[in-house]
Amino acid sequence: MLLSQTMKYQLSIYGHPVLRQPASPVRVVDRAIRVLAEEMLEIMVAKNGVGLAAQQIGRTEQICTLGFDPQYDVAAPGGPRLNPGIALPLTMINPSILMRTGSQTDTEGCLSIPEIWAPVSRAWEVSVSFINLQGVPQVLRVRGFLARIIQHELDHLHGILFVDRLAPVKKISLARQLKRLRKTSMATLSAS
Repeated sequence: MLLSQTMKYQLSIYGHPVLRQPASPVRVVDRAIRVLAEEMLEIMVAKNGVGLAAQQIGRTEQICTLGFDPQYDVAAPGGPRLNPGIALPLTMINPSILMRTGSQTDTEGCLSIPEIWAPVSRAWEVSVSFINLQGVPQVLRVRGFLARIIQHELDHLHGILFVDRLAPVKKISLARQLKRLRKTSMATLSAS
């Protein structure tokens, strides 16, 4: 594992300017992009995440990784998988949502906004186009938790954080925690 050899990247925490920077398209899926994707996946797993966008490790390429235990790919506990034909983990390069339908509200968190969880409304189902690690264009139609993760990670690629999607009252209630995170993040940046 690359992560065990060296911790090349650190998580960007709320307040870090890279989290607000829209990502740039990947021009060529080469070895460097595949290594980056592998490193992102290892960081995501090591941090117990279900998704990770490049900005979250200080990079600005349009790339995200997704992965979680298939037991959570259900509408109800013990139910059938919602997206049985989709192998996880998954890396998406230059992803774009083509269609959104339905709605779901559920609690979200983010590796870049530690210890904050809040309800966010998202589409129940999305169609997403992307390029895979072999450089092949793909289109997937996904539902439920996987659709939520994709929308969350694609927001990151556009410089949008889940706290931007909260109801105004919830944003106000989290203002002190977010201010503290921003202050810590800026102090870390100044020290480096």
